Amino acid sequence: MKFGEQLRSSVIREYQWYYIDYDGLKDDLKHASGPPVDSNGGSSKKARRLSKAEWTEDDEARFVEKLESELDKVHTKQQVKAVEISRRIQVSEREVQDVINRLNERGLGQDGPTEEEFILLEEDLSDIIADVHDLAKFVQVNYTGFYKIIKKHDKLTGWHLKPVFESRLKAKPFYKENYDASVVKLSKLYDLVRTRGNPVKGDSAAGGSQASFIRHTTKYWVHPDNVTELKLIILKHLPVLVFNASKEFEPADSAITSIYYDNPETWELYEGRLKKTEGAEAIRLRWYGGMQTETIFVERKTHREDWTGEKSVKARFALKEKNVNAYMRGELLPAAIFEKAKKEGKKSLKAIAEDERLAAEVQYSVLKKGYKPVCRSFYNRTAFQLPADARVRISLDTELTMIREDNLDGVKRSGDNWRRTDIGIDYPFSQLPPGDVVRFPYAVLEVKLQTQLGQEPPEWVRQLIASHLVEAVPKFSKFIHGVASLFPDRIHLLPYWMPQMDVDIRKPVSHDFGITRAAHSGTTTTSDDDDYDSDDEETVVAPPRNGETSAEGARHRNGWPLQLPTDIEGQTADQATGVGDDDAYPIYDSEDEDDEDRLAEARRAGGPAYYQALASTKARAAARSCVSFLHKITPRQGSAIPPNARLETIFGSGPITTKRFRAPKGKKIYVPVRVEPKVYFAAERTFLGWLEYSIYIGTIAVTLLNFGHKPTVASFVVAGAFTLLAFLSLSYAVGVYLYRSKAIRTRKVAKYYDKWGPSALCGCLFLAIGLNFAFEGRDRGWW
Repeated sequence: MKFGEQLRSSVIREYQWYYIDYDGLKDDLKHASGPPVDSNGGSSKKARRLSKAEWTEDDEARFVEKLESELDKVHTKQQVKAVEISRRIQVSEREVQDVINRLNERGLGQDGPTEEEFILLEEDLSDIIADVHDLAKFVQVNYTGFYKIIKKHDKLTGWHLKPVFESRLKAKPFYKENYDASVVKLSKLYDLVRTRGNPVKGDSAAGGSQASFIRHTTKYWVHPDNVTELKLIILKHLPVLVFNASKEFEPADSAITSIYYDNPETWELYEGRLKKTEGAEAIRLRWYGGMQTETIFVERKTHREDWTGEKSVKARFALKEKNVNAYMRGELLPAAIFEKAKKEGKKSLKAIAEDERLAAEVQYSVLKKGYKPVCRSFYNRTAFQLPADARVRISLDTELTMIREDNLDGVKRSGDNWRRTDIGIDYPFSQLPPGDVVRFPYAVLEVKLQTQLGQEPPEWVRQLIASHLVEAVPKFSKFIHGVASLFPDRIHLLPYWMPQMDVDIRKPVSHDFGITRAAHSGTTTTSDDDDYDSDDEETVVAPPRNGETSAEGARHRNGWPLQLPTDIEGQTADQATGVGDDDAYPIYDSEDEDDEDRLAEARRAGGPAYYQALASTKARAAARSCVSFLHKITPRQGSAIPPNARLETIFGSGPITTKRFRAPKGKKIYVPVRVEPKVYFAAERTFLGWLEYSIYIGTIAVTLLNFGHKPTVASFVVAGAFTLLAFLSLSYAVGVYLYRSKAIRTRKVAKYYDKWGPSALCGCLFLAIGLNFAFEGRDRGWW
């Protein structure tokens, strides 16, 4: 749908008088007060009809004044509502704490808080959650409105308002509100009320024995428009996992940074993780929080195939930051690292021995194979889990950024240090050159389900992963994506999701699921404004967070995008012209202009350009109508096969569409293929079956040739036909077996079914038998 229609359909009653007057501003652009302008200089009636009034300085002043008034209206409402929500959270916090204190301090024979009190508190918190959701939607749609109207202004008037209005948006940044602190507080309060003052307590890492459980991990992309809504939905079922509940939440608490190692010449760790080969490793150094963190975790992830009976392993040990360089260079031996731990006795000797063995193996691999830091990943993680209960663990990583850490191309980034020190956790890292950073356009949701055999996951989890809020991306890896994006000249084997980066992952609402406000019918539900059309005029643009620049929003290299702008129109971006790139907001130019704006520009120019634009517009409309008509009258046969339970769990019950992608020039797309030992045996068993039938046919040929009643030309011809058939069958079987075996070894996505072979064998066998019958009948005088 067009943005104007989308804006009207997504209005929330409380905010209905505070939205941007998009239609009014758009109407102002069509009423210029200057003298008529005729590009051809003619005075005929036709020329006057093609002419348009000139956009004057008074018109610009009037439009800017109204635009400034709209910005002030939206910004004021956002500020007032944000303060109101903050105060409501504080009041609810006091009320919940009062009820919990009464519950804990009640004596024998005294009644504690009633069930009605908890119900009222839960309703109040649900209302606050809905308020946060509505405010986030209000901010997002208004930011989109300002972006759209500025683009229309510059396109229709010829006056450039982008650079000027950037500074005004910086002065009133209503779109930069961060709701993470509110989400953490609401999660804690809602968990207290939901459990009636008895929240689950225990070690967050505890999960019991893994022997009797099956753990499924799936990964999804989440569009920035849906991040806040997704967090609010999850916190109503799972609390935010906070490791240090004694301190107030700070933005640095959610920051996670990892340095990945690989050999820049062979990229063996990258290819191993991409191809999922048995025993493929990933080596990284990770820390939590800011750069001042002293504890660094050295981690090694090892991939194991399921058929081996072993599970993929992630092992790690802690190391002081001051010792990392010496350890990586081989100057600090593992025995010295754990000497202090052995004396303190805080860990068992067995655990220390395992850590020491891991440290020795990682150090040996780094020194022998020449592994060096190549890529850094940074993101802010919000984790949801019941303490001491690992059955359902959900993590949402936002502001995901990949940064180069190598010293290739003659540029010293990390130098002799194990990590570069010119950046910290200051997203969006505007101080870096564009070639050193890739900002991932989506959040990454990871759902880990640990259920017993035959047990189904919770219903709300199934609805969540089947909803319009997420896009399933199995086996997505930050390390793989970072290396493939940051080294386009050195990496020629790309992951399967790379061509899909230029596809908008937003989907229409598939089922009623999300944030609802039971007490008020005037507000919209989860995502009423997220119903997008494939050929919409204008799509929604997500506000940038923490000042991401426009030029950094859509970098393309070697024919494939390194970062997708949140607007599907914005495949390229203007250079930021504001003061201070760290605060510039993204303004995108459309490569595929809508028909209305194109006709308006052509009408202003007049002459043949107008008629050409008019003809092309009518032709496109006629072509779309013709295609739609042919699609409706085309007969369809066959019955639809319903998807299995696994597909319904991942994709929902709606229709599943597929799209073919082509690799960029000079690149190859690697699609993961699951290979188990039984696949080899299946190929060998098929070959042996063909060999068996070839022997049967050869036996028939020898029988006809050597044991006939009399050696005749007919018997020789028939025997030769069967012999040729046996030879061709055997050759075909050998060729197919070799092809399949090579494809299995190289994990190539090949067609393992045989479409024509069996049919051709049966046809040739029928012809040979018919030939034998014809010759025999002739020799017997039957015809």
